[in-house]
Amino acid sequence: MKLLPASLPPVGGPAHPARRMRMVATGMLLAMAALFIVARSTVHLHPAIGFIQAFAEAAMVGGLADWFAVTALFRHPLGLPIPHTAIIPRNKDRIGDTLALFLRDNFLTPAVVARRMQRLDVAGAAGRYLASPSGGDGRLREGASRLAADMLEALDQERLGGMVKGAIAQRLRVMNLAPLIGQSLEAAMRDGRHAPVMDGIIHWADRTLEANDHLIRQMVHERSGKILRWTGLDENVANAIIDGLRRLLADMADDPGHSLRLKAEEGMAKLAADLQHDPAMQARVARIRDEIVDNPAMQRWIDGLWEQARSGLLRAVRDPGKAMAGRLGEALRQLGGTLQDDARLRLLVNRFVRRAAVGATAAYGDSIVTLVSETVRGWDAGTITSRLESAVGRDLQYIRVNGTLVGGLVGLAIHTADTLF
Repeated sequence: MKLLPASLPPVGGPAHPARRMRMVATGMLLAMAALFIVARSTVHLHPAIGFIQAFAEAAMVGGLADWFAVTALFRHPLGLPIPHTAIIPRNKDRIGDTLALFLRDNFLTPAVVARRMQRLDVAGAAGRYLASPSGGDGRLREGASRLAADMLEALDQERLGGMVKGAIAQRLRVMNLAPLIGQSLEAAMRDGRHAPVMDGIIHWADRTLEANDHLIRQMVHERSGKILRWTGLDENVANAIIDGLRRLLADMADDPGHSLRLKAEEGMAKLAADLQHDPAMQARVARIRDEIVDNPAMQRWIDGLWEQARSGLLRAVRDPGKAMAGRLGEALRQLGGTLQDDARLRLLVNRFVRRAAVGATAAYGDSIVTLVSETVRGWDAGTITSRLESAVGRDLQYIRVNGTLVGGLVGLAIHTADTLF
């Protein structure tokens, strides 16, 4: 999947400002070309038309030059592989590397981070944010909730999520599911809750038989002798089998005391007993449980369960009416007041935060730089070029318009000078 920068706007339609300005610039260029053709063909009619011709000719040249320059930034003009055109697509990787180096040299060095952190009173700001004596309880709960949400989002989600998902999987592995399933099945049969399930199975079997009776007919036809097929008796045999099965299913559906239903209930009762008391059956269920836990689909379900839990927790802590209230809110208020009043504690906290920031920069700065560079390399050249052109294209099209006008004025000035002197 190609990564795209979130800050770039989508490529717009005809109403997009960049598209409108491109149409204006191109229309002006075409208008100058048409004006030049008309003026050149009628210049013999009046000397003043020469000025118009000079203006249109120079404007056309200036517009073409600026069109070539603007287009060469993003693509090959007219699709021709002219050297030093399509600058951005060809140098996309180098741009990413340069951006990453600029980020590393100017923002992600320990010395720069240390200088910035020395001017920040993180502890005092946190104390005012938590206590907020002038904001009231609502602001306290809101600030504390937001702080808790930020802390939760700042945790290493891969490691935290791996720990939670690993704990869920381990908990599932140690559960002895066989007795629980056996007890549930036994209780359902004792209360008669299994009857609707059996009715549903019978109705499903009847619908399946009706939808696939052609398979039975085909099987009987293929296994019948030549005489049966020649006489058409294979069709009668197939009809008899299908009718017999359907009557059997209908009788089972209508008669709760049908012998086959009773046999099925006996089998279910034996299964419930084996699940609770037979070690061999319990071992089989344990093996099935482990296979299910190891199945990739189950792992994806556990991943989704963790994400849902994390999202629910974030929604809870972001709601100041539900989280960080009561004693916890009061404790955070006291902590905020202490951070504001205790200069020694504030100094220790600021020093810890500064060292943590510098240490994180030293440990992960190169990784961040590599991430930026690889992310830019992963962008699709055509798409990113189109979106960059849409983002800055309006100003670039103004360059074309200005080039057309300036070129025309220069041509007019030169023609005027030639005429006068």
